[in-house]
Amino acid sequence: QVQLMESGGGLAQAGGSLRLSCTASGRTYNLYTMGWFRQAPGKEREFVASIWWGGGMTNYADSVKDRFTISRDIPKTTVYLQMGNLKPEDTALYHCNANGPTASWGQGTQVTVSS
Repeated sequence: QVQLMESGGGLAQAGGSLRLSCTASGRTYNLYTMGWFRQAPGKEREFVASIWWGGGMTNYADSVKDRFTISRDIPKTTVYLQMGNLKPEDTALYHCNANGPTASWGQGTQVTVSS
């Protein structure tokens, strides 16, 4: 089992930036991917971005692919989400995800973007 701890959420103005961090602990030797999902009130959970732990290949939702960048620090077992040109529709609770033999989820960090 992998434990995840997110940080970096907060309040930003439209056009601003935030950087989210997620650190994994526990059985990290079998990590396949890590990534981010988000959920706004009244909406279903939405995929944001993911990165393959070994090779570094990335995937993005169309809504963020030109604005967000996901990266990882292997020695720190940490994944980052650099969010730029934020929009009000980016407002959501962002959850970190790790996939190995099973899936793990963080508790979430709130991102709020004002216009």
